[in-house]
Amino acid sequence: MSASPSSAAAWPDRRLLDLFGIGLPILLGPLAGPGTPELAIAVTQAGGLGALPCTMYDLARFEAALRQVRAGASGPVNANFFAHRPPAPDPVAMLAWRARLAPYYVELGLDPELAPPPGGRTPFDADFCAVVERLRPEVVSFHFGLPEPSLLDRVKTTGAKVISAATTVAEARFLADQGCDAVIAMGLEAGGHRATFLDADVEEAMARQPGTFALVPQVADAVPVPVIAAGGIADGRGIAAALVLGASAVQIGSAFLLTREASTPEVHRAALRAARDDATALTNLFTGRPARGLMNRVMREVGPMSADAPAFPLAGGALAPLKAKAEAAGAADFTNLWAGQAAALSRRYEGMGAGDLVARLAEDALARLPAHSR
Repeated sequence: MSASPSSAAAWPDRRLLDLFGIGLPILLGPLAGPGTPELAIAVTQAGGLGALPCTMYDLARFEAALRQVRAGASGPVNANFFAHRPPAPDPVAMLAWRARLAPYYVELGLDPELAPPPGGRTPFDADFCAVVERLRPEVVSFHFGLPEPSLLDRVKTTGAKVISAATTVAEARFLADQGCDAVIAMGLEAGGHRATFLDADVEEAMARQPGTFALVPQVADAVPVPVIAAGGIADGRGIAAALVLGASAVQIGSAFLLTREASTPEVHRAALRAARDDATALTNLFTGRPARGLMNRVMREVGPMSADAPAFPLAGGALAPLKAKAEAAGAADFTNLWAGQAAALSRRYEGMGAGDLVARLAEDALARLPAHSR
């Protein structure tokens, strides 16, 4: 009889499974926006590692979401944060960006002089750390490097396992040297923001970023901690390939965007249904930092990369009124449609429960692994 996906003998490398206390080597990508507590619960209950996109929350919502997952799932959860340093105010850049977008305001009947809401993402700070210390999520992950050492020490003192994403071998070594318990090897194919943090010029670094299946074996050779593959993985074939190349687990995001528990807006779902293999591009328009998403009108006409976009994370504020007006009319012209290069594969999972998807991915991956590796 073949081993079940969650049995101890099923997987070739159990380091991540044992480290996190999970049954399957599948981690949910945090999915800022579409990620929900219900999605995290479903993935954790199925034996994977659920995740919460904490950069989207204020303190009260973070605590409420974590408590909801605690009540709904018996396994661990990953609380994910951004670790960026907010930029200095640049009113000249903000005015130039608003001027660049003004024709769209006029077209949609909006006042171009209307002060837009401030754009931004909340970085991990002492207040978030205090909630982590009180509620103790089993895993705490970071994007854009790591927080300052004093905060990182406080997180590790809670007993949480700490992970972060690397886009190069040098970044992976840095994270391991700083005490990360595992490293996410994030390839160019991945949806959402580039995790690059050692290169000051993120756009230049983006041009050199390796793909997932070039990066994973090199990172696995370079660091002593388990490696999590991320980027362009959306089915059992991709999972099996990543494990054969040296990953201990995979992190998957786009495949979950059409599941029942995801709060993916309808305009985003429609774009995913129509996605092709060449449908995504890296863009800085929506936040000021390169991120991969499905092409839409503003990316075609203004970018996808534009020198006018203010520094991360400030660009999104001026786009917010345009996004709201267009979405109300059923258009995704100004919506950040984050998705990886394998997003078209997500169509086969539309309407599935996330827990059923985790089981399907695991079974398919296990069936494709070489027998001698199990």
